[in-house]
Amino acid sequence: MEPAQQLDYAAVRAAAARIAGGIRPVTVAPAADGLWYALEYLQYTGTFKARGARNFLAAHHEAGALPAAGVTIASGGNAGLACAWSARALSVPATVFLPANAPRVKVERLRGYGAEVRLVGDRYAEALAACEEFAAESGALSSHAYDHPLIAAGAGTLLDEIRAALPGLDTVVVAVGGGGLFAGVATAAREHGVHVVAVEPENSRALNAALAAGRVVDVAVDSVAADSLGATRVSADALAAAQQKNVTSVLVSDVEITAARRALWEEHRIVVEAGAATASAALRGAPQPLGERVAVILCGANTDPGDLVIPAA
Repeated sequence: MEPAQQLDYAAVRAAAARIAGGIRPVTVAPAADGLWYALEYLQYTGTFKARGARNFLAAHHEAGALPAAGVTIASGGNAGLACAWSARALSVPATVFLPANAPRVKVERLRGYGAEVRLVGDRYAEALAACEEFAAESGALSSHAYDHPLIAAGAGTLLDEIRAALPGLDTVVVAVGGGGLFAGVATAAREHGVHVVAVEPENSRALNAALAAGRVVDVAVDSVAADSLGATRVSADALAAAQQKNVTSVLVSDVEITAARRALWEEHRIVVEAGAATASAALRGAPQPLGERVAVILCGANTDPGDLVIPAA
């Protein structure tokens, strides 16, 4: 029997109960007057994706729908790491497909989580095709980086944790790639009347473009944050969440993202990936405060801190 697959606040609450004790509760730290940072980059695997992956597998386990072949995913990025970590925590086999030219550090980290890594082709599309073929032949459960209600519901558990740490929260700022984190957070935020600012790079704007078109559309991706926010399309759940009145879509430039990332380091000694800094970048150019009690989700830190250093003139 497959677990329920609908994204609503009940699904977020169910996810919170399901993953309790299995993930790190978010730390919320003051940053300035009226501003707090939700330090989700301290999460297991270094990003928020551990929440959704854990919920996805745990829900299938509860429903008796976890096959003996385990779980499979095509991703050498944050989603792949979260899937492999979650599978290990539940003693489930994980098979991760990557292009043959994937960075060795990612391959080694995945293997460190106990995953079987299969290197196929030179492009992600080839690895994905091999993953789909493996799932069909082996019966393994296919996971997705973001486009699944259980993944989004797991990510959405962040919102209630932030509210518990920050009573009176009125605004949450979140970066958007494929929309899993955003869809989950926005679903929970709507329940509590919290405004959501959805932030994307100007040249990786799948959600913003979908809002303009009134439907999910494909977009070109060319941004400094493309490694984590480079989805060519958002999920249908993300678009539905963004069409609610409690959401504002904002675009920021690569220059603003880079400046925000560097400022987080220089002002707070926080090192995050460009995707996480994208949320913070929305604050820098805002003509007025986004709210009276604002939390910015710093969602991941799987990055090379070396490029934060400004070369000497």
